[in-house]
Amino acid sequence: MQTRPLGKTGLQVPVLGFGASSIGQEFRRVNLDEALASVRVALDCGLNFIDTSPFYGRGMSEVLLGLALRDVPRAAYTLCTKLGRYDLAHFDFSARRVAESVDVSLHRLGTDHLDIVLCHDIEFVPMQQIVEETIPALRKIQRQGKVRFFGFSGYPQKIFRFICDQTEVDCVLSYNQYTLQNTRFADETIPYLKAKGIGVMNAGPFSARLLTNAALPKWLKEPEEVKAAARKAAEFCAKRGSDIAKLALQFSTGNPDIATTIAGSANPQNIRQWAKWVAEPLDAQLLTEVLEIFLPVKNLGHSEGLPENN
Repeated sequence: MQTRPLGKTGLQVPVLGFGASSIGQEFRRVNLDEALASVRVALDCGLNFIDTSPFYGRGMSEVLLGLALRDVPRAAYTLCTKLGRYDLAHFDFSARRVAESVDVSLHRLGTDHLDIVLCHDIEFVPMQQIVEETIPALRKIQRQGKVRFFGFSGYPQKIFRFICDQTEVDCVLSYNQYTLQNTRFADETIPYLKAKGIGVMNAGPFSARLLTNAALPKWLKEPEEVKAAARKAAEFCAKRGSDIAKLALQFSTGNPDIATTIAGSANPQNIRQWAKWVAEPLDAQLLTEVLEIFLPVKNLGHSEGLPENN
């Protein structure tokens, strides 16, 4: 698995990382054996950057990861979790909860330190709190040795300049906005982050199953015209003897300015397939034709969080 440097952290991360939201049953019911096997297969295939959150499965993802990683040498993987979001409408970025959340995550994950902690979905709260309270609390925990690096994640592109213009972070995570259909992260934000030496991470190359042949989750917020274009693109790929998910994954991981792209599954077979796809050459002609299908809906998305944060 090819690796890239994550900003100025000194970390080398795989171009494809393992997202553990799926083992928290965010998409479907998952049994214990396949959850644990997914983590083992991910590590075997070189997806040794692991991303989770207390929000995923409301703690289940972290607990199962802790079980799966129990006998794995700590140096064999890079571990990223989050804080601040604990349920669909439960957010708490206070300094007190920051300290509690880190300690709970350490216990669940069975480790004495977290490589990266991200403030999760900050667009749902008044973001000045992140600058004035949350990040200073994380710096204190960093000095204690519990956290090596920290940053934040979210959907609207506005959030990245808002925070990084006021304070320093090590890395950030954007999701669903560097895909075949939506490249706003690269168009609007990545050059800014690179100039500051901030590590760039991307999640959701499949845009919550939009760019696959799987059934879409009921909570998917993308406009209907985007869904229609995705179905058309998927059918086009199938007629060409390919899978839109393969093209989507190769496209997202192919950007050299993105250190790692995170994809998640509780199906070990999917993970093996992804690792194989990443190692194969991209079909440039197919990519050109699929991007043309998406051109009428390029960069169309939705609002997320508070209106003022979009």
